[in-house]
Amino acid sequence: MPEVGFMRRSPQPNPRDPGPHDEVDQLLLNAQLRDELEPYRDEAVDLVNISRMSTPMENEFLASMLEWERAPTLPISQWFEPELTMPRPETLDDPQLHRVLWDTIHKLYSRRVALELTDHLSDRQLYCLIYRDILPSHEKKINRPRHYLHWHCIDDVEDRETWLRYYASDEERTKWAEETGALLPIAESPPFPRRMPSRPK
Repeated sequence: MPEVGFMRRSPQPNPRDPGPHDEVDQLLLNAQLRDELEPYRDEAVDLVNISRMSTPMENEFLASMLEWERAPTLPISQWFEPELTMPRPETLDDPQLHRVLWDTIHKLYSRRVALELTDHLSDRQLYCLIYRDILPSHEKKINRPRHYLHWHCIDDVEDRETWLRYYASDEERTKWAEETGALLPIAESPPFPRRMPSRPK
């Protein structure tokens, strides 16, 4: 399930803090959201300690859960109008492919699809990954502004050596070596560094 983010509340008094009427509205909204979520209720809601949240934050969390449950599952290519398509990679020379690749990366990010761990892939390899795996992938289309789909362009289980070589921290590498007793690959900088658009902090 996607990560749900919340804005930090300022410790300073806020003139826009809810007044008594707003508090009543928030409580009414809370009851409505809980009723609407009841058909979908499972252990995922119970795992979150909502007792530690303010009512507005709890409502934001419950609203995001409800939107998740009701969101359509579509190929990522169909999150766009018209549908996002790419030419077959073998029809493009390297400069053409580079242009289409970055245009597609920015279009994906405009729909809050953030590609991560790409620096071990050449432009053509990344292009093929997007063309073959990402655009056809059926995912929940969530329209909340702070929701991002983070797509790791490496399988850190199946391709453990690449992850250890290029992306794992020193701590992660040491832990893996201690747990497996296997020889670590030499840590290296990835061969194709990119400045990818990323979710704002």
